[in-house]
Amino acid sequence: MPFDLFPGLERRIAERLAAIERVGLRRTLIPPTGIDLSSNDYLGLAADPRIVDRMISAARREGCGATASRLLRGHREAFTDVERQFARFKKSDASLYFTSGYLANVGVLGTFLERGDVVFSDTFNHASLIDGIRLSNARRIVFPHRDIETLSRLLSAEDGPGLKFVVTESLFSMDGDRAPLAEYAGLCRRTGAALIIDEAHAVGVYGSRGSGLIEETGIEDSVFLSINTAGKALGVAGAFVAGSTWAIDYLIQRARTLIYSTAAPPSLADALDTALTIVENEPDRRTHVVALASGLRARLARRGLTSAEGSHIIPIVLGDPARASAAAAGLASAGFDVRAIRPPTVPEGTSRLRVSINSRLDRTTLERFATTLETVLEQIDRASVAPQNAEASTRIFADHADRSDRR
Repeated sequence: MPFDLFPGLERRIAERLAAIERVGLRRTLIPPTGIDLSSNDYLGLAADPRIVDRMISAARREGCGATASRLLRGHREAFTDVERQFARFKKSDASLYFTSGYLANVGVLGTFLERGDVVFSDTFNHASLIDGIRLSNARRIVFPHRDIETLSRLLSAEDGPGLKFVVTESLFSMDGDRAPLAEYAGLCRRTGAALIIDEAHAVGVYGSRGSGLIEETGIEDSVFLSINTAGKALGVAGAFVAGSTWAIDYLIQRARTLIYSTAAPPSLADALDTALTIVENEPDRRTHVVALASGLRARLARRGLTSAEGSHIIPIVLGDPARASAAAAGLASAGFDVRAIRPPTVPEGTSRLRVSINSRLDRTTLERFATTLETVLEQIDRASVAPQNAEASTRIFADHADRSDRR
């Protein structure tokens, strides 16, 4: 349809795009190239031949698409089987598979949070958690990132008639830091709040069986629901919600993002079955990732580029979006695929490179990356990349300020 039918709309969008361009924050779609230091394929399972072969066999048997929602003709026994396997994996009573982590988070929060309830949300929570909360009728209270004392005070002060929920990621995707899950679990037990945890970046990597930081912290019995993305460390797609049987049954009855979405291709269920088996049976993959990340962090911390403590997600905060973009471009020219993360995905003044470690890497490659990074940053600083107008970019993205864009 030609845009000249909507001149007012076209003009408005052109002005918005030009404003984004002026402050250096326009986004582009770039296919993978070079050594992967930016994807979420932490265990290298996305191209594992065993998973690929299983998925191909299932596609030949079931076809490419599910043809309908799970409640119509889209359900298959393979979904039931892998949901049971995942529930055992998480030591929960049951689980339910959604077509994406975004839909799982929006579905969970939109289903269980009701008018009169109050939900406490970490200020750095993922956009899907924020959107799910916004779409619910619950009253939202945002607490400072990982601030146990403030959350305790807020929970204790809340004595309304509604139910209380605490929502957090277990491992935050842009800073690579962990939520204090044991402390949150204790607070929720004392105040009667239901704890909901997004394990998107922890499942597959942490815990003795690889099921995530809930397992590693030992708080399985204190968590109401966990949301576990299957398109990151598990290498496939979709997301599992794990919890009590009654909670999962209620999602089947009421979660709009499940009821009104066409089911995922059935072949994904078979692929995930194989992925979960690999995660449990090959712990060396995750120990390798953790060891590599620890080594790179130590090297970068000595140069003041990141903190020595953290996870397999390593933020290199450069402040200015132009500096971050220039660093990403310099690394790309040297064969490293690291993406610049800029507002509104991260707060103003914290543009960064987000380095994520995967099991296909080795120490030699990471040493070469660190050396290249140091050289690239020195070249950028000598060239004096001009800072962007922070005030202007804040104004442009003001409408995003209340609904974070984090991945």
